[in-house]
Amino acid sequence: MSSPIRIRLARFGRKHQPLYNIVVANRGKARDALPIEVLGTYNPNPVPLTPEEKASGTKPFKHIELDFDRSKYWLGVGADVSDRVSYLFKKAGLLPETWPAPSKLTQHVERATTKDIKTVYEEPREFFRKR
Repeated sequence: MSSPIRIRLARFGRKHQPLYNIVVANRGKARDALPIEVLGTYNPNPVPLTPEEKASGTKPFKHIELDFDRSKYWLGVGADVSDRVSYLFKKAGLLPETWPAPSKLTQHVERATTKDIKTVYEEPREFFRKR
């Protein structure tokens, strides 16, 4: 039986310039309805390269922001994943490349499943002006 919770894309942005939120939503709700939680963003349009990057042969990339901890949580509680989000999660290493079954795969991604978490310490910022 499938889960009533689904991780999918919700479209925002302008005409011919889509921008997607990666959201956790109830399965029966509309695509752009209020989600349970927003996990990140996905911009399918590649970031333009500078002339120096073009000359060096760098490939353009698509901008993706993702909250790994919350994504792992929702996968752990059994949320279903849409096709495009499963592809993005495979690229990020959150899902194995043969998920859900090899016969149902439309795209094959070769990448390690998970990596060790690196702890990064940052200097605290002051958000308020001192009086």
